[in-house]
Amino acid sequence: MHLVRYDTGDGPRVGVRRDDWITPVSDVRSMAEMLAMRLDVLRSTVESASATPVRVASARLLAPLDGRAELWCAGVTYARSRGARMEESADQSVYDKVYSADRPELFLKAPAWRLVTDREPVGIRADSGHDVPEPELAVVVNAHGEIVGYTVCNDMSSRSIEGENPLYLPQAKVYAGAAALATGIRPAWEVPDATDLAITLVVRRGATEAFAGETSTAQLTRPLRELVDYLCRASFFPDGAALATGTGIVPDLDFSLRPGDVVEIGIEAVGRLVNRVEIGKEAFGWLNDPEGRLVPEATR
Repeated sequence: MHLVRYDTGDGPRVGVRRDDWITPVSDVRSMAEMLAMRLDVLRSTVESASATPVRVASARLLAPLDGRAELWCAGVTYARSRGARMEESADQSVYDKVYSADRPELFLKAPAWRLVTDREPVGIRADSGHDVPEPELAVVVNAHGEIVGYTVCNDMSSRSIEGENPLYLPQAKVYAGAAALATGIRPAWEVPDATDLAITLVVRRGATEAFAGETSTAQLTRPLRELVDYLCRASFFPDGAALATGTGIVPDLDFSLRPGDVVEIGIEAVGRLVNRVEIGKEAFGWLNDPEGRLVPEATR
């Protein structure tokens, strides 16, 4: 099962997706309401959902977070990420140090309204010369700091901007179309062990497979609970949050995304995320209308 946000024409709703059907969660109109609940209450609410189901084909699936929820990211949590950051950077030592430091690197990626989801476009900056997708397991936490589920994240990144100066990280990571989450949140109680999940990445360029890679969450250098504890240590998340836990797949320096590429990410037991690449903020003007936004047909 997956928790989803969807719209059949009468506004966003929350439901439980099983295969091709969505069962609405009665009396809950937002994911923010769900993520304000304690884990035991949320589970009971989800498992007791019994309203008349609707077909997935008749609904528009939305990004899984809403309200005041935020997407955060952890950096340099895999050895591959440390190596790639050191390879691209003019100041290599900062990445080596943060990989082994007690305190992890955490940064705000996007508020809920900036998120894109499956079959919507992701973006590369017009002023960046080297761009990559970053496939990551995202941990979903409720307002009480409990891990309630998992989803798939594409943490789009400009390697050229971050490599020029680590202080440019916000510009390399935070821009229109840079943050994608899969439509579904897989409940934590259905993923008994998130510490050894296979993660795959494929980038398709027309009929060609331009890049493919794989890793596992077993390669994470930090426990998921530790990352969540740092996230919640000094901040409140009244509508919940998602924390992307870093990437273990980084293409070599001779690879860069191009407009029109299709990025496919899969995480075992969690889900799948597919996005086409667009360039420049003008391709994402529809994000400015978060409730009634209509994605251009050409980008789906």
